Amino acid sequence: MTPQRFRSSSVRDALAQAREALGPSALVLGTRLVPSSGWRGWLGGREVEVSAFAPSGVSENRRSRDAESAHPAHAPATTSRVPVTDSLVARLMATGLDRELAESVVEAIPQGRRRDVSQGQIREALATCLAPIATRGTALGDVNVFIGPPGVGKTTTIAKIAAQARARGERRYRLVAADGYRVGAVEQLRLYADIIGSPFVVARTPDEVTGAVTSSRLPVLVDTPGLSPANEEAGAFFAALSTLPAVHTHLVVPGGTTPRDFDRIWDRFALAGADRVVISKVDEAETVMPLVRALHERDVPVSLIGLGQRVPEDLVEGEAEMIAACLLGQVPVVHA
Repeated sequence: MTPQRFRSSSVRDALAQAREALGPSALVLGTRLVPSSGWRGWLGGREVEVSAFAPSGVSENRRSRDAESAHPAHAPATTSRVPVTDSLVARLMATGLDRELAESVVEAIPQGRRRDVSQGQIREALATCLAPIATRGTALGDVNVFIGPPGVGKTTTIAKIAAQARARGERRYRLVAADGYRVGAVEQLRLYADIIGSPFVVARTPDEVTGAVTSSRLPVLVDTPGLSPANEEAGAFFAALSTLPAVHTHLVVPGGTTPRDFDRIWDRFALAGADRVVISKVDEAETVMPLVRALHERDVPVSLIGLGQRVPEDLVEGEAEMIAACLLGQVPVVHA
């Protein structure tokens, strides 16, 4: 059967339209944002489009029920009940999960709870499935190096970490700008350091960056240029950092990154030895599902999640529950 499309301002409403037209067993093939109809679309308005179809035989059953309602004297038609599992998988797919993950989530929910499952239970089951890529309280170490292309949020992430630690009354971080290429980035980090009250060092050579890290009695956050290790000068910085003990190297990538782009970025910075990923700019992503899928396939843990631009509020650790909330569109409001 040819899929039918239903549009509304929210996934919930579009899905309700699909079920009204196709019955409760309607299977969702996908969701996407499309330009709104009419003048709202001309002004940049967007709405949700759900593609769905009714499994073979279901349309006929629905027509029988409609006929029964119109002629109540007729004997009730015999219809097959739709498995709860199928409708729950469709419900999860409507939120943006791919089919494989949606099915895994349903399997993680006890069968007796699937009919009236709550959002909290769904999030808990999803978190269980995402446990392999969660850091579980080990997001940061004594030496943390942040790498990635220009503009992905490395400097802002560092500022959020240092500011949150300061707000909680924890040990201060030393901020190291190992970036002799972007004068603006160095000054931005210096400004953050002054506001937060963190020690700040500019390291323009590999020896200087090594010295800035080894001479510190404080945990260290190192900002790097958006150059890959293939660049000779940038490669020298990464090589120097790789010789230091207990280094956590975080590759920062935006939440809207596609699997293809993630593979390209991961390979580009492979020589830097990233062992975890910071998902940044979640607020700008339509969905983080493709990126989470890519991380799951590579078994790469999420250390931190950047929810927005506010410093220091919009940063949380990459716990499974937080990743699940982002996938379900339940991004939490974080207070400093």
